[in-house]
Amino acid sequence: MVHFLEAERVSKNYQAGGGAPVQALDEVTFTADSGEWIAIMGPSGSGKTTLLNILGCLDQPSSGSVRIGSTDISKLTRAELVRFRAETVGLIFQQYHLIPHLTALENVMLAQYFHSMTDEAEARRMLEHVGLTARASHLPSELSGGEQQRVAIARALVNDPKIILADEPTGNLDASNEQIVLDLLSGLHAQGRTFLLVTHDERAGRCADRRINLEHGRIVETVVFTAEENEDFDEVLEELWMLRESAMHHECSHFTEMQKRRLVATMSRIGLLKMAGSEVDFTQAGESRARSVIRRHRLAERLFMDVLSIRDDAAVESNACTFEHILSPEVTDRICTFLGHPATCPHGSPIPPGECCGDGAPGEKRSSESTRGRAN
Repeated sequence: MVHFLEAERVSKNYQAGGGAPVQALDEVTFTADSGEWIAIMGPSGSGKTTLLNILGCLDQPSSGSVRIGSTDISKLTRAELVRFRAETVGLIFQQYHLIPHLTALENVMLAQYFHSMTDEAEARRMLEHVGLTARASHLPSELSGGEQQRVAIARALVNDPKIILADEPTGNLDASNEQIVLDLLSGLHAQGRTFLLVTHDERAGRCADRRINLEHGRIVETVVFTAEENEDFDEVLEELWMLRESAMHHECSHFTEMQKRRLVATMSRIGLLKMAGSEVDFTQAGESRARSVIRRHRLAERLFMDVLSIRDDAAVESNACTFEHILSPEVTDRICTFLGHPATCPHGSPIPPGECCGDGAPGEKRSSESTRGRAN
């Protein structure tokens, strides 16, 4: 089978200050198909950005080969790399890299200039595509971080690249703008775009079709999970959270013991849970994800019972289980604010506070009206 992208035993060495060479990548091998979204994940210093720079024709490997389409880019000269990058690759960076004295429109047109010739109408269409028509004449200093990143995305798209490479595109954004950018990238992917996304953000990683985990310059694991599998992970995290707080109300459990053991083993392998003998506990990443799931679920219960006056337990539970997997952080915070930052769900279990609840102790901003239990 011929893949759109093939990296074969790619290594990259750097000479650091006359000392021993530093190996940033160590014989990395993987493939990507046209239209696939791959998240490249790993800790700082694992080689993620080095790999992206090689795939994006910004650097060349010390050894190994990289083929994109029918071109082995590891054999191209510097001048040929520049031309191939302009014609084939769209790049999105964490720092945006917008020219400060050019408007949003001119920054997008700059990519056209390096590709072939400028087309103002097409550049405006790209800005419209990312929701920035009204900001076309603004300088980067007059745009928010989220707007600057969307200009960078429009610039990456304007030459209709075959592959889009993004290096921590949500790393400098707040939760609200992060969701806007992820939604935008998801929409582009749905159109058939090929994406390689470097990120340390678990939520961004879950948007991808596949995850490649790097550690010390080597691929330690390639992870592929469906949306349904991710929902199963969320439910295990939810159960463990409730077990820790000794919650009597049990939400959305349908696993057999065998299924749960397999899920726990997988979640331990991918860094959501940790095991010590027969004891299972959260990792930091797992606890953060569990907290988010619990918060969405219990706020949804409040919304259905307090605002929509749904009193049927089964209906509330079913709808809350759906909402816990699809609510964005921005919408979750809006629901929390609308409800008056409730401290508990209708069953009396605590709702983890979010950023919208302020910097005080949990529940400090919350209305006493919204802390009532089922009895009211």
